[in-house]
Amino acid sequence: MLKRVPLFSDLDDRELKQIADSMHERRFGSGDTVTQEGAGGAGFFVVESGQASVTVDGAPRGSIGPGDYFGEIALLTGSDRTATIVADTDMLCYGMTPWDFRPLVESNSAIAWKLLTAMAEKLR
Repeated sequence: MLKRVPLFSDLDDRELKQIADSMHERRFGSGDTVTQEGAGGAGFFVVESGQASVTVDGAPRGSIGPGDYFGEIALLTGSDRTATIVADTDMLCYGMTPWDFRPLVESNSAIAWKLLTAMAEKLR
């Protein structure tokens, strides 16, 4: 699943396994608020299955589904959530917290560099 995520597309199999080993399963039911804009954010998630709607300032901003990810800004900066995400269907996600992520990138400069490059591309 992680190979399909653009953020991780440049990682090799060993690096992907390190990321996967640090992630935890998280399930959301249809109608659940997955993230609330302005609330504290402590996790990064990759969607395995299900769909959710995304809003910013109450305005629709699209949807997310399998292979999509969210929370990468909060993962790096600890900043508040920038969008509200509500599950349209039951969802299976895999998440990582900053306390899982930081030791991983601090101990592996190759992963850190590849993720930094991928995030910079996303911000273009």
